[in-house]
Amino acid sequence: MPFRPISADRISSAIVRQIEELILQGVLRPGDRLPAERELAEQLDVSRPTLREALAELDERGLVVARPGGGTFIADVLGSAFAPPLIELFATHDTALFDYIAFRRDLEGLAAERAAVHATEADLATIASVFRRMEEAAGKRNPDEAAALDAEFHMSVVEAAHNVVMLHMMRSLYALLVQGVFYNRNIVYGVRKGRDMLLEQHRAIRDAVLARNPRAARRAVEEHMDYVAAALHEADRMRTREEIAALRHRHEQLRATKPRKARQNGNTA
Repeated sequence: MPFRPISADRISSAIVRQIEELILQGVLRPGDRLPAERELAEQLDVSRPTLREALAELDERGLVVARPGGGTFIADVLGSAFAPPLIELFATHDTALFDYIAFRRDLEGLAAERAAVHATEADLATIASVFRRMEEAAGKRNPDEAAALDAEFHMSVVEAAHNVVMLHMMRSLYALLVQGVFYNRNIVYGVRKGRDMLLEQHRAIRDAVLARNPRAARRAVEEHMDYVAAALHEADRMRTREEIAALRHRHEQLRATKPRKARQNGNTA
């Protein structure tokens, strides 16, 4: 785990500060389990009572959660970005869907642009590694795995931008996307040639960031999000056509049965 020995005077406060920084920078993520008390105290080079004091403060402030017999975990603080009533509105109004895509287009375009400039070699290696896994998954035709890797790839680019506000905002948005609040990514994968198109679009983003070309990186993200919006529009149009076709079919069946009923009534009269 990414901890450093503590050498400050106020040891408990220094522990709190270090864990706060790791959460803020996105190194420690919601749900991550901290090492056992003895191990963590050794990594930080502090006494266990001092560590307990720091963890108690973090628990009180809602940054960690202590589970009796289960350990200490980073709290799920992402959900606080949007109130539940607003999340429900997002899920039930189409306007929110396409505003969400437009917002991602702008913000992720900026993130890719920044990543091309600010990414470290470790960041670039992570982006390349996630994309390799996307390539490997492409042949498996597993939409759930593809969707998960899609989200991981985009977050690796956002992380490489090294802007903590952008990072946590996008994690909040992706948490809602994973929950199906905005749309089901499998819809996009179901569009004809959708899988191949999406893989090539992610390849373009990767290539531009790795080449440290900010303008190309932003353009690649914008073209990708434009494609996603178009695919969702097409899926919506297809769903509407299917509903209309089903209504027509039912109506024709009803019309076909009416003459038979009329003849039957005439014969019995």
